[in-house]
Amino acid sequence: MRDWRSVFGGGERTAQQRWGDPALWDDARIARLLWREIPVELHARLEAAPFFFLATSDRNGHCDCSFKGGGPGLVRILDSRTLSFPDFDGNHAFMSLGNILDNPQVGLLFIDFDTGGRLRVNGRATIHDKAADGHLFARAQRVVQVQIEQVVPNCAAHVPRLIPAAAESKVNP
Repeated sequence: MRDWRSVFGGGERTAQQRWGDPALWDDARIARLLWREIPVELHARLEAAPFFFLATSDRNGHCDCSFKGGGPGLVRILDSRTLSFPDFDGNHAFMSLGNILDNPQVGLLFIDFDTGGRLRVNGRATIHDKAADGHLFARAQRVVQVQIEQVVPNCAAHVPRLIPAAAESKVNP
């Protein structure tokens, strides 16, 4: 039995009391909307995602959010509590990787603009050089592995429906 006081941080609890209704977060709602792992029925959907957004922050709390793309196969679900994705050099600033070195807490946001489905995955990231995890992503110089701590499904409200251009796969299986 987890009640809302053990699931949410102090700021979240304050906001819920100030603007919401903490009583909404009973055991049933927590079980339905705050997961500790990715359900098996969502594994294929995440592995088919052509992109996601990655949130990181440095040790001082300065945030960065970046787009991670590459086509279907960009994410590999290793088990229901672990996923991996490749790091491809972009502008060589290494903002996401640098932040992960400072602070391993990350948030991944997956959005399906066709259905409006959203899924947030929060956890702790580690960076592995190609020699360690190159078998997962042949073209990647590094692989980021995330130990999942929380998965939050979101409703499709307010997500615009977009028509994707022809897909171009860039990630090697």
